[in-house]
Amino acid sequence: MMSTLSERPIATSARVSTHILVVDDDLMHRNRAVRAFEARGHTAVAAGDAEEALALARSDRFDRAVLDMRMPGRDGLDLAQRLMKLQPDLDVVILTGYGSIPLAVEAIRVGVLDVLTKPADADQVLLAFEPEERKVEAAAEAEGPYEVPTLDKVEWEHIQRVLSDCGGNITKTAKVLGIHRRSLQRKLQRYAPHR
Repeated sequence: MMSTLSERPIATSARVSTHILVVDDDLMHRNRAVRAFEARGHTAVAAGDAEEALALARSDRFDRAVLDMRMPGRDGLDLAQRLMKLQPDLDVVILTGYGSIPLAVEAIRVGVLDVLTKPADADQVLLAFEPEERKVEAAAEAEGPYEVPTLDKVEWEHIQRVLSDCGGNITKTAKVLGIHRRSLQRKLQRYAPHR
């Protein structure tokens, strides 16, 4: 699953330019993210994995880091902790294809500012770095009301996350979810629900 980071510049109110580290194993997404952040007046550097990101953090100072959660080797949460040890003032946001409450709780516990579910555009990512009062102002300024996902969508995403955690094993997933295997198979045969 790939995040959609729009490259179009936005009108901003006195934003300060920051130096952003983008870490994602998907080359196309990395490049798109760098261009999107630069189009908004920031400088951005990309890394393809945790080791490359740590090497960059040892030689350069960053204000912010945007990390993909699932990458070969170290995951985004482990990388976030290592980066924050190297650079204690670093603000970190994690992007994930499978949002979950336990992940969000653990991320916040270790000092990550926010966990965003993909797809997230550059404006959403940059807003995640803002203080809470700015987020409230932006929500009030946004066109239309906040869109709450349907119960079907939340259920579908939860099932997909558990299925992924169980290595695609349907029997194990059904057991973890506490439902019959056939019930799970019926749910999986449906297409992912729309918001």
